[in-house]
Amino acid sequence: MKASLFDYSLPKDLIANSQASPRDHSRLMIIDRKTGKINHRKFYDIESFLKPDDVLVLNKTKVFPARIYAQKVILQQGLGHSAGGKVELLFLEEIRPGIWSTLSHPGVKPNTNIVLGKHLLNVVGHEGITAIIDTHLGKIKMLELLRKYGHTPLPPYINSGETEQELRKEYQTVYAKSTGSVAAPTAGFHFTNSLLKKIKSKGVRIEYVTLHVGLGTFAPIKSENIEDHPIHVEHFELEKGTAERLNQARKAGKRIISVGTTTVRVLETCVKEKTGIYQLVPQKGSTSIFIYPPYKFKFTDALITNFHLPKSTLIALVSSFVSYPNTGHKFESFKSSIVGKAYQEAIKENYRFYSFGDSSLII
Repeated sequence: MKASLFDYSLPKDLIANSQASPRDHSRLMIIDRKTGKINHRKFYDIESFLKPDDVLVLNKTKVFPARIYAQKVILQQGLGHSAGGKVELLFLEEIRPGIWSTLSHPGVKPNTNIVLGKHLLNVVGHEGITAIIDTHLGKIKMLELLRKYGHTPLPPYINSGETEQELRKEYQTVYAKSTGSVAAPTAGFHFTNSLLKKIKSKGVRIEYVTLHVGLGTFAPIKSENIEDHPIHVEHFELEKGTAERLNQARKAGKRIISVGTTTVRVLETCVKEKTGIYQLVPQKGSTSIFIYPPYKFKFTDALITNFHLPKSTLIALVSSFVSYPNTGHKFESFKSSIVGKAYQEAIKENYRFYSFGDSSLII
């Protein structure tokens, strides 16, 4: 399948550089994936589109301040050290105790030493812009160091004028709990604590999964054919109690509503068929699931998601959700799909796009 089928044009002035304030005052497009009918609302109206006994599944991952601006140092035996050039590092994940995978700009060579505060980091390997850093610290201590010196890893398309203190609050869901992401699960940005309380009081069950979001979520599909795209790997956890409650809800015919594509990745990774019935299997691991037409969704009945980048894996996922075999509409291209037409309506109506942008509920 040609990757060009998932392209569309977006005016740059529709890319949001800050969240709506309050969060739940963002716009919400209701998209009926069977009929193509569109309804324009505010996100705080979402409660009226939820039914008692619906199950809302959210990703509770938490973004950490993964970007640092540091100084290379040159060690001279018996003479201490002298300053080298500046370097920017984006800490991605701890790959083994004390050892982190990072992106560096400019690239750094093995045996390079980098000073962060009063701490010395060592480059022990590199490949292109990827640098392997020995922090000589446990994970908890390193995260403390990043909280002290790090910066929020905003996507490159956001030009924010806010302070680091403001960004640490804004580029985070209100229910974030499990630290590990370098990109936020942005579909959850629109929920406030009061809105979640209102939704619960209606009888909607709220469940949480964890998927630590990586930079691959922003990566455009550069291969000619979508099947050749090297899909990103992300770490996740579906706890036993959560899986059991979701399976019970599914068996009872209740609607499972995924908040974001990251939640979808967890549910669709963990679902297994048992005697003709799809059930979730609790597990902790990594997923490289790649969802594009004609993928059949097995554990998601409705999807809350933002408006995504052209030729991205997220566009492929939402295209699949509104197409055969999930609906009666055969996928031919994003532009001609129900969600593609909804995007054109969103552009016409000046919706705000991408991470800090507006939201949609696809039912």
